[in-house]
Amino acid sequence: MITKHKNNVLKRENQKDMLVDYFFKKNGQQKPIIIFCHGYKGFKDWGAWDIVAKTFAKASYFFVKFNFSHNGGTMEQPIDFPDLEAFGKNTYTKELNDLEDIILHLLKDDFHFRGECSQQNISLIGHSRGGGIVTIKAEESSKISKVISWAGVADYATRFPKGKALEAWKNSGVYYVINGRTKQEMPHYYQFFEDFETNKTRLDIQRATKNIKIPQLIIHGTTDPAVSVEEANLLHAWNPKSELHLIENADHVFSARHPWEKEELPSDLEEVVQTTINFISN
Repeated sequence: MITKHKNNVLKRENQKDMLVDYFFKKNGQQKPIIIFCHGYKGFKDWGAWDIVAKTFAKASYFFVKFNFSHNGGTMEQPIDFPDLEAFGKNTYTKELNDLEDIILHLLKDDFHFRGECSQQNISLIGHSRGGGIVTIKAEESSKISKVISWAGVADYATRFPKGKALEAWKNSGVYYVINGRTKQEMPHYYQFFEDFETNKTRLDIQRATKNIKIPQLIIHGTTDPAVSVEEANLLHAWNPKSELHLIENADHVFSARHPWEKEELPSDLEEVVQTTINFISN
């Protein structure tokens, strides 16, 4: 029987609170921890992520997923993007700090489910943009045992506007991206770029990947339209000790969609999960 505790509020001083989910078999045995980080325009309850969480829990892992503090969700409405102002103020360093706070929360002596999870065995999984976040965190934190990216990005710098578009962004202070599903105009304030420039070395995924000392798994679909499979090849080249698993004809979300009405995972995402379980268990 899988226990799931959803929408737990992680309160933080002088920072936005975060919502966290825990999925596990409640049996009093310490299980390896997996922390999952969603991607750009993502959230912890997107599509099939709950079924992914249950699948890992059935395989005897303590699975944690959460909303980044500035992903655009709220405590009351964690799905989609009711708080576009927060979304516009997000940065990569905020996401790294969010992840660090999640890790520290799990490591506390008074963590409510301490008896159900092994604080010495923490793996990170990141999807898309989250793949870069977990790669950087895995390189800079001694608390992480293994790191996995699903359709992960290899570079943040190339995703910013260039030339006149960058200048226009600086002059106006904001540019908007249309969310194809919700049709919202989602803002990015110029401070996003300024924060990146200030922290460029820390946010260099190539640098982080080359310095990773723990096992790394890279999973990518060969027909990903959002993040090219070439980015997976780059990550693997930067860390030849990493494992690269390509899924033929898989897209960016491995055939999942939002909302996801079925009880089982699509075959591509099932392959992603099973490959990850095999990697972590070895």
